[in-house]
Amino acid sequence: MSTAPHITVLLKEAVEALAIKPDGVYVDGTFGRGGHSRAILAQLGPEGRLIAFDRDPQAIAAGEAIGDGRFELVHAPFSDFAEALAERGVEKVDGVLLDLGVSSPQLDEAGRGMSFRFDAPLDMRMDTTRGMTAAEWLAEAPVADITRVLREYGEERFAYEIAKAIVAARSGGHVATTGQLAAIVEATVWKREPGQHPATRTFQALRIFVNQELEELSLVLPQVVAALAAGGRLVVISFHSLEDRIVKRFMRDESRPPQLPARLPVRAADMPRPKLGLVGKQVRPSDEEIAANPRSRSAVMRIAERQAD
Repeated sequence: MSTAPHITVLLKEAVEALAIKPDGVYVDGTFGRGGHSRAILAQLGPEGRLIAFDRDPQAIAAGEAIGDGRFELVHAPFSDFAEALAERGVEKVDGVLLDLGVSSPQLDEAGRGMSFRFDAPLDMRMDTTRGMTAAEWLAEAPVADITRVLREYGEERFAYEIAKAIVAARSGGHVATTGQLAAIVEATVWKREPGQHPATRTFQALRIFVNQELEELSLVLPQVVAALAAGGRLVVISFHSLEDRIVKRFMRDESRPPQLPARLPVRAADMPRPKLGLVGKQVRPSDEEIAANPRSRSAVMRIAERQAD
């Protein structure tokens, strides 16, 4: 059961950052429940076009309500960006928005298995039509692999201890529910972070791993830059440090000239131009937005613009 509607984070700021042209072609890489997409469509003219992606079948179903000829929703991960655009005859786009992480419906619906607030099957997949569930992976993974996932994706200091406890618990049957997993972690972690459930980092790590969220992000960013027209904007909203680190480093590297060997006799005028230019500083939600939607607290938005070749 979904307990709260999805509230789109940084809605006004993200759409403004795209600098929308009425006849432009835009991509919403993470449709969710369509908050950003609807705001983009409101600024597009009759010749404008919006292509959106989402892996979640429920998001795809929600998108059917839009019913706008300028809009198309693709059931695919955004790492399929270049292929999906090529299939639709789109060579260049004027802006791309990526609102990363999970949506409130995914967290608040018990059956998705993404939250320890409900005792439910341990699924965690964004796309429930394909791939391995968290429970299926935990049923077979060795201690070393579970440790690596919890440490790398959850920055969990007790990763090894939790991994050992999960594997030990398998002797009594699979760790099949969110309640079982949360109880194992709670019994293992002896030092608590103030205001945070001890299973928070474990659930985050498994969700990111199951959905390959960081790999997906690393795959799509170069595709976006290749497809952006000169002056086109890339806008990315991240919700935790692992995502933001990838985005920050990518934008930084693409906004610098290529690194050439030392002492190579090349004039500055002959150097290839950077592909991106950074636009402003990082943007965070206002105090008012955080008060209205506490889940927006960790959001960070970064903006870059495609430079002419």
